[in-house]
Amino acid sequence: MARISPRIAAIGESATLAVDAKAKALKAAGESVVGFGAGEPDFPTPAHIVAAAAEACWNPANHHYSPTPGLPALRAAIAAKTARDSGYECTAAQVVVTNGGKHAVYNACQVLVDTGDEVLLPAPYWTTYPETIKLAGGVTVPLSTTAASGFRVTIEQLEAARTPRTKALMFVSPSNPTGAVYPPDEVEAIGRWALEHGIWVITDEIYEHLTFGSHRFSSMPVLVPELADTCIVLNGVAKTYAMTGWRVGWMIAPPDVIKAATNFQSHTTSNVANVSQQAALAAVTGDLLAVGEMRAAFARRADTMHEMLTAIPGVECMKPQGAFYCFPSFEGVLGREVAGRVPTTSLELCELFLEEARVAIVPGEAFGAPGYARLSFALGDEDLVEGIARIAKLLS
Repeated sequence: MARISPRIAAIGESATLAVDAKAKALKAAGESVVGFGAGEPDFPTPAHIVAAAAEACWNPANHHYSPTPGLPALRAAIAAKTARDSGYECTAAQVVVTNGGKHAVYNACQVLVDTGDEVLLPAPYWTTYPETIKLAGGVTVPLSTTAASGFRVTIEQLEAARTPRTKALMFVSPSNPTGAVYPPDEVEAIGRWALEHGIWVITDEIYEHLTFGSHRFSSMPVLVPELADTCIVLNGVAKTYAMTGWRVGWMIAPPDVIKAATNFQSHTTSNVANVSQQAALAAVTGDLLAVGEMRAAFARRADTMHEMLTAIPGVECMKPQGAFYCFPSFEGVLGREVAGRVPTTSLELCELFLEEARVAIVPGEAFGAPGYARLSFALGDEDLVEGIARIAKLLS
């Protein structure tokens, strides 16, 4: 009999967190490492949010269990914030507060996906999506996209992949890892296709406020209101408010899904830490001034990273439209000698970057896109320039 459950043993380690851990370990050992791995803002959480949390620590009401789906005030505030920011109208009763956005993805898959159900997943994809589908007993059906298609899936691809077992589509825009943003007409077309065929949509809106230039976020159930009964909206405070460590996300769904998710969460994690919930309440009820400042910094860094990457011979990169990632192709570099070696995969190349240049980036294999790699520009400007310069020097 196996010591470890085969179900859990089959799960791969989070590639993004693994790369970040390696970079931090080298830094702790005194090495000068530039880490482009982790997808978290380098800004501190805004002061008014921290102050709300500090005050909450002294309130005895926050020292005890609270309702599994979240504090009533926070659920109501999330519903109001959703209507304000995306135009999607929902009630507090349609919200379950989770331990971060990743937990919301897990809950959604556990509640919706049954053994053998197929979930359509445009690739490149966030590393956690296929693992959560697998844990629910589902089958991931990846749909390949490239920079040539703007990293956006087409209706033709969706239709070609649809089978009687297709249960859901996992959709994210702005995208992690590619930085792509779907235009409104494509979001609506995909929503109407899903509605026509009775396919659920799990739409991850965690990067809704991080778009650049003329690109704008569009919420699918707003453009296709009839989809609301077969749609789960995922979100959280991590990216928008620089609160990755506070671990507060949420899912918005039809009443029967919310009831099932609440029952499930009551036996897994119970309620989210109350102090974190109070901090999230301050975040979603406050203004978006700090968000605007962070977005401006990310837009500037996006331009810098894109310009520097595309100046490297053999490297091609779509200009980021949202989120805080560049997703360049290194296919023009693979097969060439670099530092005395000849990397043939982006995995080998990224290992070489870390070993020879002390630069940590995540290989495209982790996102279902060999030949590419993800670089987060959620780090200081000086480190960003230094890190890309090291890569350029190594590849010169």
